[in-house]
Amino acid sequence: MRTLNLPVYDVRIKKEGKRTVIFDPVRRKYVALTPEEWVRQHIINYLVTEKKYPVSLISVEMPLKYSGLHKRSDLIINDRNGKPLMIIECKAPEVTITEKAFEQIAIYNLAIKASNSLFCGEDWGGVPYFMVTNGLLHYCLIAATENSPARFLNEIPEYGELITNS
Repeated sequence: MRTLNLPVYDVRIKKEGKRTVIFDPVRRKYVALTPEEWVRQHIINYLVTEKKYPVSLISVEMPLKYSGLHKRSDLIINDRNGKPLMIIECKAPEVTITEKAFEQIAIYNLAIKASNSLFCGEDWGGVPYFMVTNGLLHYCLIAATENSPARFLNEIPEYGELITNS
């Protein structure tokens, strides 16, 4: 697999018949090793190891429904009460990150906002952080609020920052 713009981690890879699989510590099982999964597993390792995100508060491929469409978010980071703090969209390294990826994340946010309105309250503005990565480039931003526009961050925040700024 391709070298990414992330630290190298000791990931568990094995062959199952003709396919290669990688261990996902969040789902606690081996999954098919695709270029996108390679990026997802490195981002998970980076967030847990370097940014202190609790593995138990990460959701992988969470099913979402919006306007009759069934989607799956790559990663959702939650607080200890299950409130979503960040949506992460992972692309394969050869995929160019375009506005379309940010639109995709915005749709996921609308779906999460709709499904969590009772849990979080009517005035809940949605997920406060978004990230899109292809393993080579990482774009992290904080969502717009009533008082400030959306803005790109210089680096991926530590988990404690997500909690503090939410």
